[in-house]
Amino acid sequence: MKQKLNQAANIALAVNIFLFVIKSIAGILSNSIAVISEALNSFTDIIVSIGIKVAVKVSRDKPDQKHQFGHNAAQPLAAFMLAVFAFVVGINIVEESVKRLISPQEIHSIPAVYIVLIVNIIIKVTLNRYQVRIARIFNSPAIRAASVDSLNDVLASSIALIGVVGAAFDFSIIDSIAGIMVAMFIFKSGYEVAKENLDYLMGRSADGKITEKIKEITLNINGVMGINDLRSHYVGDKFHIEIHIEVDKDCLTSVSHNIGTDVKYALEKMEEVQTVFVHVDPV
Repeated sequence: MKQKLNQAANIALAVNIFLFVIKSIAGILSNSIAVISEALNSFTDIIVSIGIKVAVKVSRDKPDQKHQFGHNAAQPLAAFMLAVFAFVVGINIVEESVKRLISPQEIHSIPAVYIVLIVNIIIKVTLNRYQVRIARIFNSPAIRAASVDSLNDVLASSIALIGVVGAAFDFSIIDSIAGIMVAMFIFKSGYEVAKENLDYLMGRSADGKITEKIKEITLNINGVMGINDLRSHYVGDKFHIEIHIEVDKDCLTSVSHNIGTDVKYALEKMEEVQTVFVHVDPV
């Protein structure tokens, strides 16, 4: 699993470096704020990819003395910090675009600009589908955040392409507006990533579907007569579960202990669960 997640992070990093280079060259040659905004967007993607790569590595490290329940919080923490960084870049793009609205600049519509933006759209669509698949298989919030960013990049590049086409017909104002709209997609991407990962960082409880699955697995354990309390919260991207089970008050202590152990091991096999604390109540 760790190898696959590292591979996904490495692919995204290589792709984003390539796109940053070609969009920077096209942006400088054309003097288009829409294309320059796209280059800055790719620069944020590089930072995101590096952050995800580090976070994936740290999150898969084994528990140690200082982090006895592991390092699962690394991925959502990195994703949230990168979302904040995206907001900062978006603000800078809006500022420059507004300046160009007030004082329009000459735009050089060269064929390379169209080629670069179209190539970017094709690559980002492909990368998004790959990241969605990896995030679903390994339940990685960091890779899922990157997939959202890739999809937003497709929309942002499409708007930048419209801006460049408008500039080619002497409507330079469209280029500035496109720059602002690209920034809006950067804001959107940052907001979506921050919103999802806040749930992890704030320790949100499991939803109804997962809760019902936990109850079903527990009640199917031999010796469990009922459940009288169930609580859960995120620690990183995995749940910690506290569950109170009911067992026959006349059974031996060793038997009730074994029942609790069976419940713990059964629930910890769930992909969403990291640790389970079982309390045995005699009834």
